[in-house]
Amino acid sequence: MNTTTAKQPKAKTTSANQELGAFIGELYSFNNSLKLYHWHVTGKGSYAQHIALDQAIDTLTDTLDRIAETTFALVGDLNVVIPQTSAPNDIAKHVSGFYDYVNSKRELFTEDFTQSIIDDIQEANQQLLYRLVRLQ
Repeated sequence: MNTTTAKQPKAKTTSANQELGAFIGELYSFNNSLKLYHWHVTGKGSYAQHIALDQAIDTLTDTLDRIAETTFALVGDLNVVIPQTSAPNDIAKHVSGFYDYVNSKRELFTEDFTQSIIDDIQEANQQLLYRLVRLQ
């Protein structure tokens, strides 16, 4: 029995691959920004915010891994660059802005299953917004 696997050829550096690497880096940075904010939550409703952020971070960590590994499988190696990350001042505005950013990058993902992972990212963002804004 042959147990060797096909090796994915090393991807050529293209504009699309650079955008994909930058997008995955932005996802990672966004997730880390939520954790930075999470550590500073205090005051009225802070427990609910704390739990909402924990849930979002867990979900987004999973979806980040799924989109990264799937993208590597489809296009080969990517140069992922993670931007410097700060704790946001206005968490709802930060999440809403990131939701718009993710939508602006949808065209990078042409497969139905990659679009489904992007949908999962967006669902997590919308659920976080709901919990942050409506469940104070």
